[in-house]
Amino acid sequence: MNWTEITIKVPQKDTDLAAAIANMTVPYGIYIEDYSDLEEKAEEIAHINLIDEDLLKKDRDISIIHIYISECDNALEAVEFLKERFTAENITFEVGSIGVDDTDWNENWKKYFHTSEIGEKLVIVPSWETYDNKNGRTVLNIDPGAAFGTGTHATTSLCLALLENYIKEDTKMLDIGTGSGILSIASVLLGAKSAIGVDIDAQSVKTAKENAEINKMADKCEFIVGDLADKISGKYNIICANIVADVIIKLFQNVEQFLEENGVFIISGIIDIRKDDVLAAAKEKNFMILEEKYKDNWCAFVLKKI
Repeated sequence: MNWTEITIKVPQKDTDLAAAIANMTVPYGIYIEDYSDLEEKAEEIAHINLIDEDLLKKDRDISIIHIYISECDNALEAVEFLKERFTAENITFEVGSIGVDDTDWNENWKKYFHTSEIGEKLVIVPSWETYDNKNGRTVLNIDPGAAFGTGTHATTSLCLALLENYIKEDTKMLDIGTGSGILSIASVLLGAKSAIGVDIDAQSVKTAKENAEINKMADKCEFIVGDLADKISGKYNIICANIVADVIIKLFQNVEQFLEENGVFIISGIIDIRKDDVLAAAKEKNFMILEEKYKDNWCAFVLKKI
């Protein structure tokens, strides 16, 4: 199997959060170069104080995170997701890759992104494919552009599969970290009254608006550049957040002020090793689990305020 190596250079102080975001792109381990405590670790682990001169020259103020994407997965989507999330978290970064050519974006997408049936009701169809809808599924056409969210990533498909069970004709939906707009657009296609998607990345919002137009749902979808606290008001029946675990934990501090009574908070993007952390934060804010789904090493939950 061939692999693409993605490297992300970040300030050493942001290593933990950057690593958590990076781990969203793969369900297995990542490799981190961090030389900030080289001498201490050499003494503690190897019990030596003689260290190779090249190692001693390493920059102690940065970390380099290495991710390896298999040829079966979409490395380009991983790269764009990393750029989007690091920007949202105000992490200074440099992303590099070996084996990813993003000069012809659309052609690269076509290698990996194909029609995919999600849950019981939805089918995700890229703009360059056709689908014989024999079973009467709700068709969502997506052109990902330079934004995360095709429905093929486990975190997105989990969220979509849960979302379809809670949509009603009077549903007002809020999508935090909207990416390509896929969750917002899916909501209105499934019958929701309206959906608002918010994302700190302007390119994602542009792509989301274009996808709403493709699906003839621009009148029911609104997409906003910014963060939750500054740009959003009102209350919603469904709030979705398909984001890294640390951001979801922070959202518990104020998400209930945007949630209608008996509304649900659907969360995804949670790697299994962070499940307990997220659920502890939910419990602390008196949220109970209504439903949960798992795929690969990812978790998603439907929560309701007690």
